[in-house]
Amino acid sequence: MLSTERPRVVMHVDMDAFYASVELRRRPELRGTPVIVGASPRGVVLSASYEARARGVRSGMPSGEARRLAPTATFLSPDFDSYAAVSKSIVAVFQSVTSVVESASIDEAYLDLTGSTRMLGPPAVIGEHVRAMVSDEQQITCSVGIGPTKFVAKVASRAAKPDGLVEVSRDGVEAFLHPMPVEAMWGVGASTAAKLHALGVFSVGDLAHTPRGALRSTFGPHAGGMLSELAWGRDPRRVVPMVPERSVGSQETFAHDSDDPGVVKRELLRMADRTARRMRKQRVLGRTVSISVRFADFRELTRSATMPTPTDVSSEIYAAALGLYDRLGLDRARIRRVGVRMEQLVDVHRAYRQPLLTDPERGWREAEQAMDAAVGKFGPGAVQRAALARPR
Repeated sequence: MLSTERPRVVMHVDMDAFYASVELRRRPELRGTPVIVGASPRGVVLSASYEARARGVRSGMPSGEARRLAPTATFLSPDFDSYAAVSKSIVAVFQSVTSVVESASIDEAYLDLTGSTRMLGPPAVIGEHVRAMVSDEQQITCSVGIGPTKFVAKVASRAAKPDGLVEVSRDGVEAFLHPMPVEAMWGVGASTAAKLHALGVFSVGDLAHTPRGALRSTFGPHAGGMLSELAWGRDPRRVVPMVPERSVGSQETFAHDSDDPGVVKRELLRMADRTARRMRKQRVLGRTVSISVRFADFRELTRSATMPTPTDVSSEIYAAALGLYDRLGLDRARIRRVGVRMEQLVDVHRAYRQPLLTDPERGWREAEQAMDAAVGKFGPGAVQRAALARPR
């Protein structure tokens, strides 16, 4: 029986010199100069700008050595609260393109795009969208690797650094990996590389064609087998969210800052509709609606309200979001981004919705489920709300 499973598409996003980049947002006058974060008199380097890296400074290096290599560099103390806040905002960008996001660390994540390409376009288009959103929202850059496995995507993001994107197709894995030195492989440090060199293995291609028995004798049965598999780009690991989602939401940055309430409300409707669609796909209902409004000067407001019964109906979510927005009382404030999020989620089969005597036998919920089915079969343009349709 032939498998009907769609080929996996994995994206690895790695922030460029993350801690240093966040600090440079607050100290723009230091851009273009060597900056080192975390090097106290007896400490180690946590992050270094690319200007400092050009002088040989690396993460984990003792501060004394970093000072000798880059005596004119600016040394800054770390602010982990700021880094955590920026990381959380970046994860929200990732979750706007897929619900399957695995945070590997504070500054990198894997995204499974397998189910996103039909709605959002080719993987490279999604990757460039993510890079643009991170740059616009956080004023920092990231590098993106795309491939059929986590390992290939990780190596591709390294090849994309800094501030680039590399996509490796399923048919192009060997051509991409095999010319690389073994040091380019994830998990191959100085000690492992030295042992491989002793076996006459210098490139990933050499490693791929080395007998497994020789690798197992040197590295053990597990590590030796894993090195052989990775050299061919084979990696069975799935992208798994580290923490289950406790909310579902959407946010969008305007092409241009707007002070037109009509434009803002239309975008709130779009975000409510997108959020409701994602909830129905995940088969959850939510009770608490929250909106976020980011202004042109990057200040941000959030407001929330709890509904009487859980819902996944776009019009109900939008009505609550619109009420929250109207209560802000904004007077032609210039806005750059809005978002709608649903919290207090419950599985649809466990939720109880209080029916009203005026409810029809089939209402908006059933209509929106039918719309979901049409979009799933014919694509995102198959059916949509008239208020959100682009004028011809």
